[in-house]
Amino acid sequence: MKPDLFEAPDYYNLDDLLTEEHKLVRTAARDWVKRDVSPIIEEAAQKAEFPKKIIKGLAEIGAFGPYIPEEYGGAGLDQISYGLIMQEIERGDSGVRSTASVQSSLVMYPIYKFGSEAQRKKFLPKLASGEFIGCFGLTEPDHGSNPGGMVTNFKNKGDHYLLNGAKMWISNAPFADVAVVWAKDESGRIHGLLVERGMEGFSTPTTHNKWSLRASATGELIFDNVKIPKENLLPNKSGLGAPLMCLDSARFGIAWGAIGAAMDCYDTALRYAKERHQFGKPIGAFQLQQKKLAEMITEITKAQLLAWRLGSLRNEDKATSSQISMAKRNNVEMALKIARESRQILGGMGITGEYSIMRHMMNLESVVTYEGTHDIHLLITGMDITGLNAFK
Repeated sequence: MKPDLFEAPDYYNLDDLLTEEHKLVRTAARDWVKRDVSPIIEEAAQKAEFPKKIIKGLAEIGAFGPYIPEEYGGAGLDQISYGLIMQEIERGDSGVRSTASVQSSLVMYPIYKFGSEAQRKKFLPKLASGEFIGCFGLTEPDHGSNPGGMVTNFKNKGDHYLLNGAKMWISNAPFADVAVVWAKDESGRIHGLLVERGMEGFSTPTTHNKWSLRASATGELIFDNVKIPKENLLPNKSGLGAPLMCLDSARFGIAWGAIGAAMDCYDTALRYAKERHQFGKPIGAFQLQQKKLAEMITEITKAQLLAWRLGSLRNEDKATSSQISMAKRNNVEMALKIARESRQILGGMGITGEYSIMRHMMNLESVVTYEGTHDIHLLITGMDITGLNAFK
């Protein structure tokens, strides 16, 4: 394995906008990725295995629930800190970032925001420490972009609920200890339920044969007459707005994370362009290669500014769902284009596991689709600026 020589680009001196705490948080995450992720991630991706040994490290750098209050095991950090952690982790691998952002935004966040005090105390400290791993069940085999059409349901049986249905494309599912599952009650109202590993009728088959996010564990959630204790219902919010609030938090993390993947591809391509010689000089001396690299750093800089401003708005509780959609869509598209251009600069070497670019490219093909597809986010922006709904 080649040494991790990554140097982060900061063309517009964005570090001047960060606090010392932000920089310390970022440094801790960056150093951990260089030490514990980069040396193992190519082999993990080749083997299609999630490296469980990194879970402890993720917890130690505060990647699990960084903005959750300290009394529940979180780090009590702000939204920009959360974004920076996701950026650094995805610089290592999108699949590893998926594990962290699912744990934070899709499991800990709803338990903290919508759960009872007893649920917070039972689950959040163990999720923050990595003792528990969680997953989030919203997408179904026939309902992805239209989650409100879900058929997973539960019935009130007096002293418990009876849950039936299935979810798919669930990160962390194969080894999750607790699943935040969204299902309809008998009136058709959507609620969140905490389904725990070991409940009879609950199974989590692994999804195999992925060409993307190969170092991330993906699976299904199957509910066959699962008895759910009534105290496992999230009591403080119901309706489709509840899971969509969780997705806002996750999409915010993705908007930052994608920058990390783009920066890694750019840094790799820039270094290669300076070292690789053809026709008697470095290929970086040729105009077409400089065009590629100049466009990359321009797009990364724009994405960094977009993410920073969005983080500032999130800190002030002013960011809208539509603003988050714009950032997620723009930054992932940017990262995917940069991965493809970087691969071309490396030529044939760009497809090998000796470099990270092809792995990033394959991963980003999932990132551009999950947490709302590229096209759906475009329609969210369109509806926001026109006031007209193109979904129906």
